[in-house]
Amino acid sequence: MCRSLARAGYPTTLVVADGLGDAEVEGVVVRDVGARGGRLRRFTVVPGRLLRIALAVRADIYHLHDPELLPIAARLGASGRRVVFDSHEDVPSQLLDKPYLNRTVARVASVVFGAYEAFVCRRLSGVVAATPYIGKKFRVANPVTAVVNNFPLRDELQADSSEGHARHTVCYVGAIAGIRGIGELVRALELVKTDVRLDLCGEFSDHAAEQTVRALPGWARVNERGQLGRAQIRDVLATAVCGVVTFLPLPNHVNAQPNKMFEYMSAGVPVIASDFPLWREIVGGSDCGLLVNPLDSGEIARAIDRLVSDPVAAARMGRNGRRAVLDRYHWEAEVRELFAFYGRVLERPLP
Repeated sequence: MCRSLARAGYPTTLVVADGLGDAEVEGVVVRDVGARGGRLRRFTVVPGRLLRIALAVRADIYHLHDPELLPIAARLGASGRRVVFDSHEDVPSQLLDKPYLNRTVARVASVVFGAYEAFVCRRLSGVVAATPYIGKKFRVANPVTAVVNNFPLRDELQADSSEGHARHTVCYVGAIAGIRGIGELVRALELVKTDVRLDLCGEFSDHAAEQTVRALPGWARVNERGQLGRAQIRDVLATAVCGVVTFLPLPNHVNAQPNKMFEYMSAGVPVIASDFPLWREIVGGSDCGLLVNPLDSGEIARAIDRLVSDPVAAARMGRNGRRAVLDRYHWEAEVRELFAFYGRVLERPLP
């Protein structure tokens, strides 16, 4: 998003909390407020530092992405700035799935946050939603809502997917957690009949799930790659028979559009995905992979074996996914919607 704005000639500043220092990258000025640290620091110290830099920048539009920054969005909006909130997740639904919250606390937190989110967004200049489902929800609070799908760049992760090329790894890219199906996936590795390994790319966000899967026999088939850069992810995809996105059937997942699914497709790699209605439209409609019950490790194992055993069919599915990204699911089309949305925000009077 920032690179697209900078290329179009808009002075763009990205304020982050990664501890890597200030920089300028491809025309984007990066201002760093220091590493986020633990959860308490993330919610107490970091937002204040971000607000001070934001006020100093004096931007025409402030575009905030994280739910914990809603208080900053409210303060910037109240001070006469044009502020946009970008919602990547259905957070009220997501709170219902948090393993560290009991059911009653989760329900209360979901209702309270949902009310606060709507209260703040009603008073902002606009909202950007990462999926049509999220967009529909936010239009109730703020009619100036645009859907800007988090689709990949057409060619950033393109891998060689030639027919007949022997591949014996499957890959998972992204945050790793129990609700994202890591337990079922590692158990599937115990059941596969082919000589296959899993390239696991990302960091665990769920300590309990990490302890559990490391103790499973299937963990012996895991190549733990850790957090990788974009070029390294492209190299992993170039040797993968498929990419896996088998999130569990939870409220925040069934209507999601995980960017890793489209990244696999952009690389010409077939997908093994949860059989949710929306994902069925994407994967089944493009014939770019196999759909499975994410709770059934045996079904996941059979899907892996099928793609490993039939490289010609896997290559065909990979080509179909790549074609779908080139035709429809790519960032180059979404950025036009973002620019049009910014135009509407700038033309409207301040809330």
